[in-house]
Amino acid sequence: MPELPEVQALRVFLDDHLVGKEIARVLPLAISVLKTYDPPVSALEGATVTGVTRHGKFLDIGAGDLHLVTHLARAGWLQWKESFPATPPRPGKGPLALRVVLAAGDGFDLTEMGTTKRLSVHLVRDPAEVPGVARLGPDPLDEAFGREAFAALLAGERRRIKGALRDQALIAGIGNAYSDEILHVARMSPFKLTANLSEDDVTTLYTALRTTLTDAVERSSGLEAGKLKAEKKSGMRVHGRTGLPCPVCGDTILEVSFSDSSLQYCPTCQTGGKPLADRRLSRLLK
Repeated sequence: MPELPEVQALRVFLDDHLVGKEIARVLPLAISVLKTYDPPVSALEGATVTGVTRHGKFLDIGAGDLHLVTHLARAGWLQWKESFPATPPRPGKGPLALRVVLAAGDGFDLTEMGTTKRLSVHLVRDPAEVPGVARLGPDPLDEAFGREAFAALLAGERRRIKGALRDQALIAGIGNAYSDEILHVARMSPFKLTANLSEDDVTTLYTALRTTLTDAVERSSGLEAGKLKAEKKSGMRVHGRTGLPCPVCGDTILEVSFSDSSLQYCPTCQTGGKPLADRRLSRLLK
């Protein structure tokens, strides 16, 4: 799933490639992708792109007084095209969800792999009309998001820190991958309860959050859209690396599986050498 660093890089890429250009066509090609119908997407035709903004993991393309807001979800992606075939694609065929063609002939496709379709596109007059945008917490890379602001958010929480970091209503933009990475840098168990965090723990976690996200944004800066997935994967220390050695201590990276996701961690760096309980695996072994 694209998270804050990748979406930020896409924002910069699209800002360079879209702003000042006229939109010729917007073609929804998957039944599930378009979540709004008033105004219709045809209202964008002839409009000039004025800016591209990021709200957490949402991309917001502004054109006139309208905003095309998309969330790529778990399996979505944006593919830039210098040109398109003369024949429009057939709706419902393959991973193609939406196509935006500029008057100059270039543009982009939104695609989504797999059978679970969660990629969403809203056309609105105000980004706050999108429910997911309206409920977002503060952006962790905002200059106003200091250590004390972070501490204040956690003060009212009583749950595992992994879940708190992933909660978009608490902090915008962090997902499964970067929460694993932040916790590894902080040398903190994903199962540690927010209520048990000391003042030093909060400082350590805040520093890990800022450095991890900032480093990821810097690595992705200037990359073409098609290269961002590979950059994200190559920069991971523990996420998606089950069974491989920890780059810090050399211990084997372990995994905890859930019904629709998993987390990865280093037992030496994060849990005092003790494996975390994996109830799903335990049930399979019975």
